[in-house]
Amino acid sequence: MKKTLLKKIILLIFLFILYIYILVIHYIPDEITIFEGENLSLKTFFGITLDTEDEVLTVSANTGEKTIHKVGSETLSIHLFNKLFIKDVDVSVLPKTTVVPVGSIAGVKLYTNGVLVVGMSEIEGEDRKKYKPYENTGIEEGDTIVKINDNIVHSTDDLIERINMSKGERVEIEYIHEEKTKECSITPVKTNEEEYKLGLWVRDSAAGVGTVTFYEPSTQSFGALGHGITDIDTGDLINIASGEFVTAKILNIKKGEDGNPGKIQGTVEAQETIGEISKNTNFGIYGKIKDLSSLNIDMNKEMEVALRDEIKLGKATILCSLDNQNVEEYEIEITKIYKDNNYNNKSMEIKVTDPKLLEKTGGIIQGMSGSPIIQNGKFVGAVTHVLVNAATEGYAIFGDLMLKQSKEIVQ
Repeated sequence: MKKTLLKKIILLIFLFILYIYILVIHYIPDEITIFEGENLSLKTFFGITLDTEDEVLTVSANTGEKTIHKVGSETLSIHLFNKLFIKDVDVSVLPKTTVVPVGSIAGVKLYTNGVLVVGMSEIEGEDRKKYKPYENTGIEEGDTIVKINDNIVHSTDDLIERINMSKGERVEIEYIHEEKTKECSITPVKTNEEEYKLGLWVRDSAAGVGTVTFYEPSTQSFGALGHGITDIDTGDLINIASGEFVTAKILNIKKGEDGNPGKIQGTVEAQETIGEISKNTNFGIYGKIKDLSSLNIDMNKEMEVALRDEIKLGKATILCSLDNQNVEEYEIEITKIYKDNNYNNKSMEIKVTDPKLLEKTGGIIQGMSGSPIIQNGKFVGAVTHVLVNAATEGYAIFGDLMLKQSKEIVQ
């Protein structure tokens, strides 16, 4: 009996250790981008080793910190106990970069790649019966329709035109579901209005306001928001074909309070184009500036991007504009730092402490996302989220994560 119990305990310990190894290996990314002089934040476990043929990787005997010594690209091989190959990790090392923190409110216009399915509903046919032509086709909310009968769908108008041209004949639809391209057939239903419909609610654009985080003079690129733009109905990140960054006019500021976040209400109508948006990512939106004068920034404020080791708990400031005029600097406090976080935009926890900002907004409000954070004369990151139950507190993203996205996306 004791031997059986002992075997079970040993088996459970083995399975637990195996589970830890599986988790650690799973969370080692395939690609990493770091800055020159920045330590490689890569969590490993006993027996998991990193190797490179060129011997450019060194590991500190005292701290275990890993550093790659040259700008460029390197491939690190992950092995278990120096024998079993696990995977390769591609590491890009970027040169140190300077940016100009901005803090201006701007408008965002995004145009989707195809049309986004945001809802479904029954259709009443000309015979007064109810139909669901989309049923059993595989199409779901959040999918993107890109082609109808091999014709590219650029907009909602394109889709309506193609469906009406079918005259009720079955159409072949190509759509994207969870990043995979799929196909199906649907027979449109004729309504009393002499129109043909699929029963799908679709959208081809989105608009809103947010804060420009930084301008990078060397590439004439910008980063903004610190988080991606998701569809209001599906909650999915919008897959864009193109986009515009435009000047915005602030109409009203709704002050936030615990349990009820505030927001900046603005309009993007009849405004000037600032630049083109090339990518909408989980770490913000990025593109090229076309009209630098529309941002009204001070090029004398160019500064280095802080490495993570340089970011400290305590006082910092944010830049934001709340009155259609000047960008102002307000005091905040960095309360927590998640140094090894490369996976989402919640790199730091922050708290608004400036009395003037608290009086105006009550804390962090919608529209302030992207407000640049500065500490000790360096660009540290940007505001991303407010805590719903604590209006003065929220999250921020590391500046290096945003700049890495900018370097990778904007050529």
